[in-house]
This record gives sequence, structure tokens and C-alpha cells, in this order.
Amino acid sequence: MHEQMKVLFIIKMCSVHSFDPILHIFFFMLSSPTSTVADNDSFYGWACPGKGQPLEWRQLPLKTFQDDDVEIKITHCGICATDLHVMNSDWGPTDYPCVLGHEIAGIVTKVGADISRLKVGDRVGIGAHCDSCHQCKECKNDQENLCRNGTTRTYTGHWSNGDKIYGGFGTKWRGKEHFVFKIPDNISNELAASYFCGGIATYAPLKKYGVTKGSRVGVIGLGGLGHFAVQWAKAMGAEVVVFSSSDKKREDAKALGADDYIVSSATTAFQENNCTLSHIIMCTSFGIEFDWSPYLSLMEPNGIFILTTAPGSFLEGIPASIMLHRQITIVGAAVGSPKQIRDMLTFASEKNVKPWIQKYPMEKIEDVILNVKGGKARFRIVLEV
Repeated sequence: MHEQMKVLFIIKMCSVHSFDPILHIFFFMLSSPTSTVADNDSFYGWACPGKGQPLEWRQLPLKTFQDDDVEIKITHCGICATDLHVMNSDWGPTDYPCVLGHEIAGIVTKVGADISRLKVGDRVGIGAHCDSCHQCKECKNDQENLCRNGTTRTYTGHWSNGDKIYGGFGTKWRGKEHFVFKIPDNISNELAASYFCGGIATYAPLKKYGVTKGSRVGVIGLGGLGHFAVQWAKAMGAEVVVFSSSDKKREDAKALGADDYIVSSATTAFQENNCTLSHIIMCTSFGIEFDWSPYLSLMEPNGIFILTTAPGSFLEGIPASIMLHRQITIVGAAVGSPKQIRDMLTFASEKNVKPWIQKYPMEKIEDVILNVKGGKARFRIVLEV
């Protein structure tokens, strides 16, 4: 442990003086596996010790290995706003220290006795959920993400045996095979990571609610979620209209395949598109001041308005009359089930749907957090070990 503390000190000094090549070498040395029993059952990760505190590079225990578990060496992990909310206890008290990260990609290094679907050497990924009860109606019908006894989240909480769960901002991950997914051969790990949250959060509802050839889909917000939604909807055969607060992402929308682009303040464009959308998917944060009327007016009869995000309080200001007269449905989207994730990966592989990513070494995580907070991601950020 004394030697590890010395290395940590050198890393800290290198970070202060911006000696990036040296820092990367020491990071690699510290994260490389050793032959000790303790290290075989532990990992190194960027732990948040408390609200508002800087992350710390720590050695922490992996879960007790069981027959239905797999262990992976992490190669990449995406970062999204959820990680920042949990670090900051925005959604309730966080059990510190926590290691976040729920867009994990890596290589299988160990499999339990009951494992048949995966083998050592497979490239795999893990998303926001890592377990469920497996007994309720939803779990038995391939809807584990809706487990009525509560899903187990990859970025916080405890396993059924009581061991603490740690996420993907580290060197290793260990957990249940049922929530680990083989990555298609034509998708790299660095691209695959983002599918496991941003990708599935948009693919699952678009698929579930029938987007297909002849659909006309509105995508509100062209960011980490929205840029996926545009590509999924186009690959499903739909026409896509992007709605954004300014004109600055028009060329990006076109490059992603969007058929039209409307600035949210363009009243005339809203009037011209009245009653033309079969679906709208909300892909950006919004508050109680969101003006529902112009967007619901865009929807055809029996249109479906999909929420992938929500304000911190109740939905307000929804005009009931247009919902009644056009039979509009507002629905929520709860990421996706293991079956939906496997379907998504196959679909992405066949249709060549790929995220736009910015890649950083994992030791730059503090800088990356600032980029995410500042809305500088274009459009997903991936950390590389």
C-alpha cells in the first residue's frame, strides 16, 4: 500500500504540472493487474467521496464472484448527466463513496460456472441496470427495466448479497451475465459504450411505439440523446424533423439524416407543420415553463409524445382539449430491457447507426465533467482506460 500511495502522489503532482505523458504511464502502471489475491478481487476507480468533492483514485472491492457472474476488464466508459446528478445527490442521498459510469464496454476476463452465453475474450457492454428480481410479471416477460420490485442500477446501490455496486469509471467490473451484452464485430468498444444509455434510451421507445416507414418523427433537442434519435428514426424508415433553440446545429442535423430543422421560436414553421407528426420524442432537459401547446399542435390524431427526460417536479401546462380531440398519448421511456438492448445492437450493426463521440483518457475525468456541465459534448463523451 505504501508503494501505491507513492504512485498516487506522483500522479497528483504530474496532474498539477500537466505532465500528461508521465501521468498516462503511471496511470497504466497503477491499473495493471497483479497476481495478489486482494487485487484479484478489487479494482481501481475514480470514486466520489462526497457531494461537491473532487474524485479520488481508489482501490475498492469487486462483488463476491458467483456462478452467474462475469468479470470484465474495462476499456471504455461513457459519461452522461445522470452520473453528475448522482455525484451531487440531486435525486436523493447518494451512498458515498460511489464510482459512477453506466455506459461500460470491455473484455470478458472471467466467467462463472453457470455462464453459457459469454466466454473469456468476448467484447461486451453493460448499461444502466445490472440486476432485477427475475420473479415479477415484468421480469418474466422480458421487461426487467420495469421490475416492480426495483431494478438494480449499475451506478449506485447494492447487490442482492449486500455487496456494494460500483460503476464503470475504473479498471474492472463484475456482475450478472444477464445484463451483460456481446458487442457486434463491426462496432468498436469506444463507439459501443454510448449505446448502453443514450442509445437504448431512444431506440427502445421509438421501436416500442411503432416508428416505421410513413412515420414523421419530431426530435426535440439535438444532443447526446437527440442525435441518436434522429439516426434510429431514419433507420426505421421515418421522416425526421429536428427542433432546436437556435440555428447553430442545422448542419449537424442534416449530416445525421434529418429531413427538416425548425428553430423553436419560428412561429410560422410551427403553423406550417400543424398536425403532421406521428411521434415527438423529447431529448433535452426541460422545466415547468415548457410550452406544450405549439408542440402538441404539431401532432396527428393518435400521435405519441415520448418523454426520455423529465423536469424536477410535476408536468404542468398540458392543454387537455387537444389531447382529447386528437387522442394524443404522452408516454415515458425507462431506458430498455436486456432483450431491447440486444435488439438495438443488432439493429445498429445492420443499419450502421453510430454515435458521434469525443474520446478522452480516463485520467482526464475531472476535465470531462466540466465539459459535460458546460454542455460542450458533441454528442457523447467516452473515457478510455
